[in-house]
Amino acid sequence: MSPLKVLVVDDERPALDELAYLLAQDPRIGEVLTSDSATEGLRILQELDVDVVFLDIQMPGLTGLELAQVLARFRAPPPIVFVTAHEGHAVEAFDLQAVDYVLKPVRADRLAEAVRRVVEGGDRAAASLDAQIPVERGGVTRFLSRSDITHVEAQGDYARLHTGAGSHLVRTPLSTLEEEWASAGFVRIHRSLLVSLAHVDEVRMDAGRCTVWIDGPAGGTELVVSRRHTRQLRELLVRRAERP
Repeated sequence: MSPLKVLVVDDERPALDELAYLLAQDPRIGEVLTSDSATEGLRILQELDVDVVFLDIQMPGLTGLELAQVLARFRAPPPIVFVTAHEGHAVEAFDLQAVDYVLKPVRADRLAEAVRRVVEGGDRAAASLDAQIPVERGGVTRFLSRSDITHVEAQGDYARLHTGAGSHLVRTPLSTLEEEWASAGFVRIHRSLLVSLAHVDEVRMDAGRCTVWIDGPAGGTELVVSRRHTRQLRELLVRRAERP
């Protein structure tokens, strides 16, 4: 792998210098460019190709989120790692398909993990298939791999993401996730449930009642499929099984 060329954008000079220094110590990083404003950062990105942008969020004038929205319209937008002192923007970062979301003060080991995610997700299309979902618990934001999610349950305007290790509540309606995650194999089986086809082990029919079985460390989970979704689900699973 060729060393990465990175751009660091932060309006606070001490934070900018520290982040640039830490990145320069990483053997996977070849060149570190810096900018103390999003406007200047945009000019650099219009003139030069970089492999990843480490971007602060709250800056005067053009904010980091606004810069990310502009970059999303580039023909080949660079991956973005948000570096911020504020936890409250994690959902917006997810919407912009950020590779990672690092909180200040930045630790060297946490920054190394962000670089790893950039390196391993170098192909943007492949990275999008296993998006990192920000979840909050106890005031701490963590990222959950979408491929670990077995099913999603509607809870009003929220959705509960279930994995083999537990569940997490996110502030996103089920209908939104159904639309955005369809390409990743999530299908609706009930008005209040999405299921990941990759995690379905069995489809069971009993007296006209259809259920799907998801295996797991606690013995598995059985989910009821509504009548209107039964045929569609079975057809999807058959087509999936027939793929070479």
